[in-house]
Amino acid sequence: MPRSPLPPRHGLDAAWLRTPDNTPGSRHPWATLREYLAERLPPDARVAERLASGEFVDDRGRPFAADAPYRPHTLVFFHRSVRPEPGPRPPLPVLWRDERIVAIDKPSGVATTPRGSFVARSALVRLRVELDLPELTAAHRLDRGTAGVLLFTTRRECRGQYQALFATGVAAKTYEALAPALPGPWPRVVASHLTKPAGSLQVVEVPGADPNAETLVDLVERRGALARYRLTPRTGRTHQLRVQLSGLGAPIVGDPLYPTPRLAEPEDALGGPLRLVARELAFTDPVDGTPRRFVSAAELRWPSGAA
Repeated sequence: MPRSPLPPRHGLDAAWLRTPDNTPGSRHPWATLREYLAERLPPDARVAERLASGEFVDDRGRPFAADAPYRPHTLVFFHRSVRPEPGPRPPLPVLWRDERIVAIDKPSGVATTPRGSFVARSALVRLRVELDLPELTAAHRLDRGTAGVLLFTTRRECRGQYQALFATGVAAKTYEALAPALPGPWPRVVASHLTKPAGSLQVVEVPGADPNAETLVDLVERRGALARYRLTPRTGRTHQLRVQLSGLGAPIVGDPLYPTPRLAEPEDALGGPLRLVARELAFTDPVDGTPRRFVSAAELRWPSGAA
């Protein structure tokens, strides 16, 4: 991703496009940059108006002229319009803040980063504005339905060191989940090969393939047909905990995706929000060697009727 010459606006990074090359054996169909942008962007982008006001710039921050000719392999930077996003904006409790990192206790239902209909309501965009930290970046991610400890870096120059903690598996993460109670023995290690087929919402386990995802699972409390599990992932695959518990026959309470997608159903029909909390995050600070440990206070609410 090229570095933008435009600063974030309203907590959002500038968008960018690279104009395509000529079609082999023929010329491109656009005489001007305006024609290309008008075809590439939605109608509400107001291409002609914003080109005239200098809102589309090159990789050095220089505005394109309203009648700029089309040129292949050109980087174009601009800010997207932010559409109104009705819906709740729950508080984002800050567990820790210093000059390099911010740790929050993310509520369930809040997206980590801008995606789909969750842009201005995402944790990243809100915190950039609320904390006045325009370079804030997520060091890792939690699914929108997962509550708990979420770490951000405050400055571009230190983000790689903290993101590496998660990419290499050095950061120790502990989760809690409510799911159907299973027979022991406990604890047990679940190792499987996870992959996400193209075009699918679900991650799947591939029987017989070499494991690429591993989780230590322990049952710590039982109430009737449900149990509270402690999950310690040793890898960080997408949907890892949700897929592996579902594969054991214990899908997490409130999961709209596993074992069967039920995204169109109201939350109440699923038993409320996803009962999965990133309870604890611990690591040695890569900059100054200080031990760090953050614990979520998010409630793991048992469904009504649980004994």
